[in-house]
Amino acid sequence: MKNSYNELDEVDLRILALLQDEGRLSNARLAERLKLSETPVWRRLRRLEDEGYIKAYQAVIDRKKLGIGLVAFVRVTFANHAGEQPHQFEEAIQRIPEILSCHNVTGESDYLLQVVARDIESYGDFVSTVLRRLPGVAEIHSSLSMREIKSSNRLPMPGRQN
Repeated sequence: MKNSYNELDEVDLRILALLQDEGRLSNARLAERLKLSETPVWRRLRRLEDEGYIKAYQAVIDRKKLGIGLVAFVRVTFANHAGEQPHQFEEAIQRIPEILSCHNVTGESDYLLQVVARDIESYGDFVSTVLRRLPGVAEIHSSLSMREIKSSNRLPMPGRQN
């Protein structure tokens, strides 16, 4: 079983790149773009899924059209790192849809969150009723996005020029 991108060949990387750009490509269209027959492309695609290179397929939705106008980057600091609180915090984060990402980071804070909300008022409510009540949270520092310059989930493919 392959578990390192170093073991992926150029065709595998091209499949991943094409699907990042257009996740709804049919196997036939994918094979056409790769200039290969459908069966080998289907096998490669299944292998990339089975080995976890492709975790899921999803649509990219315009958050503003859903009325989600605010993005906040939130630094969370713990007073005490011992015991179960960090683990409980991380489990709780998984169940909160407003938190798009959570990273355990180095530096002055322990975690960096990306949070979305309808507006500043709803974000304030979220901080008061959700974030401050999470296990272990001692300090919260928010930076609100004034303007989004780039937002992407697309990863650079190893060995490919951008």
